[in-house]
Amino acid sequence: MRVILRENLDHLGKAGEVVSVRAGYGRNYLLPKGLAVPATEKDEARLQHEQRQIASRLAKLAKQMQSEAERLSQVSVSLARAVGEEDKLYGSVTNRDIAEALAEQGFKVDAKKILLQEPIKSLGLTEVPVKVGHDVTATIKVWVVKKDA
Repeated sequence: MRVILRENLDHLGKAGEVVSVRAGYGRNYLLPKGLAVPATEKDEARLQHEQRQIASRLAKLAKQMQSEAERLSQVSVSLARAVGEEDKLYGSVTNRDIAEALAEQGFKVDAKKILLQEPIKSLGLTEVPVKVGHDVTATIKVWVVKKDA
């Protein structure tokens, strides 16, 4: 029996795939639970058409994300912080601080997408990865400088 999966199933495949299963399994488990629909010629043709549309949309989106990543990679952010003896920072620079600095430069980036392993606690240059999309990451330069008293 051929069915089109409506959900990702670990042992069968991903949503939208056409798979062959035993008749009893499909009829008694997959179809009643709504995990799959019977694969008729009409449904398979519609599925192929939808997959082509999704693929073209994803390709366009990937191109936009890549150009956004290239623009973001050109950015350098400078943050002034108060320092104590031996140039140790009072506090630290977090991903939220970096997101606010990027917003001032006109880049709207969610703080959760700034992949800072741990807060920056020293002066100088740090390269920080920013997740732009599913598989697209940009790297920005973050300068932490001494605040004039």
